[in-house]
Amino acid sequence: MNAHRHTPWWLSVLVLFLVAAPALADGFIVPSPLPDVPRPPNLAVRYHHVDVTIRNGVATTHIDQVFHNDFGRELEGTYIFPLPEDAAVSDFTMWLDGKPLTGRMLAKDEARRIYESYVRKRIDPALLEYVGRGMFQARVFPIPARGDKRIELSYSQVVPFDAGLYAYRYPLNTERFSSRPLEEVSVRVAIESPAPLKAIYSPTHEVDVQRKGETRATASYEQKGVKPDKDFHLYFGVSEKDFGLNLLACTPEVTEKAKGGADGFFLLMLAPKTGLEESRKLAKDITFVLDTSGSMAGEKIEQARDALKFALGNLNPGDRFNLIPFSGDVEPFRPELVPATPAAIKAARAFVEEIQARGGTNINDALLAALRQQAPRPGAPAMVVFLTDGLPTVGVTDVKQILANVEKARVGETRLFVFGVGDDVNTHLLDRLSGGNGGVSEYVRPGEDLEVKVSSFYTKIATPVLANLELDYGGAEAYDVYPKRLPDLFAGSQVLVFGRYRHSGRFDVTLKGSVGGNLRRFTYPADFVGEERGSGFIPRLWATRKVGTLLDEIRLHGQNKELVDEVTRLGLEYGIVTPYTSSLVEEDVRLDGGATGGFRRSQTTGAAAMPVPKADSARRGGAGYPGGGFGG
Repeated sequence: MNAHRHTPWWLSVLVLFLVAAPALADGFIVPSPLPDVPRPPNLAVRYHHVDVTIRNGVATTHIDQVFHNDFGRELEGTYIFPLPEDAAVSDFTMWLDGKPLTGRMLAKDEARRIYESYVRKRIDPALLEYVGRGMFQARVFPIPARGDKRIELSYSQVVPFDAGLYAYRYPLNTERFSSRPLEEVSVRVAIESPAPLKAIYSPTHEVDVQRKGETRATASYEQKGVKPDKDFHLYFGVSEKDFGLNLLACTPEVTEKAKGGADGFFLLMLAPKTGLEESRKLAKDITFVLDTSGSMAGEKIEQARDALKFALGNLNPGDRFNLIPFSGDVEPFRPELVPATPAAIKAARAFVEEIQARGGTNINDALLAALRQQAPRPGAPAMVVFLTDGLPTVGVTDVKQILANVEKARVGETRLFVFGVGDDVNTHLLDRLSGGNGGVSEYVRPGEDLEVKVSSFYTKIATPVLANLELDYGGAEAYDVYPKRLPDLFAGSQVLVFGRYRHSGRFDVTLKGSVGGNLRRFTYPADFVGEERGSGFIPRLWATRKVGTLLDEIRLHGQNKELVDEVTRLGLEYGIVTPYTSSLVEEDVRLDGGATGGFRRSQTTGAAAMPVPKADSARRGGAGYPGGGFGG
C-alpha cells in the first residue's frame, strides 16, 4: 500500500502552498477532515479588508476576513498564516455571535489542553500556536454549517528599506484557495513621515494615491468579485540626510501593554543617504567562495556562475577581490586578493565560465584559504561570501573543528556571509559560521532562483559607507540592546536597533564609525520620551528580538532550563507566541470547578511572529543587511 495515501489531505495542501508560494501568503483556513468526509470543501472568503498605517517607517497592519462554510456540516479548521519575520502580533480576534473574542497567553501545553476540552464540550475556542520558521496556525472551532467565521489579526513590523525606498508588502496570493471569488477585497495604506515623501507607487496593483501635504499620503486598492493571485507591493521614498537617524520611544505610561517596570523602550533606525558621492563610499576586500561539488551540477551551477558575473560587474573602484571555487580541492582564481581593475575583472569572468561541478565538498580548506588571504587595510571592510549546497565530506568534516579552525584563521573584522542552497545543508554549521564572524546566513529553497537571490543580496552589501559602528546613548543609559553587535552600514540599507533605557528626556545619541580609515562622529538629538502616537508596539518588538537571541542560543547550544524559562516568561509577559507559549481565544464560560475562562472583551493580548530566528541573520531587522526580522 502506498504510504502517501495516509498523508492528511490538509497537510498536502499546506505543503503545496509552501512550495508553490515563493513569498509570504495571507491567512486561509484549512477545514479538518470529518470521519465520513476526509476532504471537506475549501471555505469561501466573503471579504478581505486590510488597513495599514505606516508611521516613521513602522507599519501596523489590521486584517479583517470573513470565511464562509458552504458545506452542510459544522467544521473545525486551521487558520494558517505566515507573517513577515520581523512582525509582532498585537491582536488576534475570533468573532462569535456578533461579539469579538480576543486571546490570552498561556503556556503551550496548558493552552492546548484547554482548547481540546472546549472542543469536546462544543464551546467556541481558537488556539494560536507557533509552528516554526514564521508559520503560525490558529485552530478554529466551530465554523457553522452554511455560516460565516470572522477573524481579525493585527501586527506591527518595521518596513524594509532597500535602495533608498521603503518597500511594504502584503500577501494576497492565497485567496486562490477560496472556493469562489471574493465579494470584496481592499487594501488601504496611510503613510506618515517626518521627512517629505517622494514617489509612492505599486508595481502590482492599481492604487489611488491621495497626498495630504508633504509628509502624509494614502494609497488605496479595492476590487470586487476577484480571486487575488499576487501579493500587494507598495514603495515610497523620503528625503534624506547623509546619515539619517530616527528614534521612537515608549514608556510604560504611554501604553498599558508595556511591561518591565518603569524603564522605557526604544527603536532606533539608521540609514545612509542614497546616491552618496563616490568619495563617501568605502573600498572593500571581498572573496567569493563557491561550492562546485557534484551536487551543484546543472541549473544550480549555471545560476551560481551568473551570480558571480553579476558581482564582478558591480565591484567598485578601489575594491580588491578573489574567487575560490572548491570541491574536494580548492582552486583559487589568484593566490591573493587583486585590485578590481578592468583587466582583472575580465580575466575573472573568463575563469568563472570554466567552473564545472564535480567532486566532494571540502568546506574547511576553502574557508581557510579565503581567510588567510585577508590582509586588513585601513578603512576597507573585509568580507567573505560563502555559498554551498551540502555537508562537509572531504578533509575536516567535524563541525566543531571547522568552527575552531575558522575562528583561528579569521583576520581582524572579516565578515563571513553564508548562502545555503537546498535542503541538505548543515544549518547549524552555516549559522555558527556567519553569526560568529560578523555576517549573516541566507538560505535558498529548492525552486528559488539562486542567481536572483545572490545578486540581490550582493547589491545590498556592495557599497559599505560606514564601518565598525558604535552608538552612545548619552544620559538615557540604554541597556538590553539588540543586535548585540552592530553591522557595517551599506548604501541603500538601514540598521535597526531595539533597546531599553533608564532615563527619560532629550539626550544626544552619538554614532561613531570608520570612513576611509578615519573615525567619524555624528551626533543627533533624540527624545527618549514616549510621546509618539502608536508607539505601544515597541515593547513587543523589543521582546521578540530578545526571544530571538535566546532561541538562537537554544538552537545552537541546546536547551537549558534557564533559557527556556526566560523565553517562556517573555512570551507570557509580552504576549508572544514562542515554541513554549500559545494564545487561547475563549468565550467567557465557567470551566470545571467553577473557575471562569478569564476572557475580557476589552483586553488585547497578542502573539508575535517568531520564526526560528538566527542571531545577526540576514532575516533580522536588527541588522543592516537585507531582510527584516529578529535582531540579536
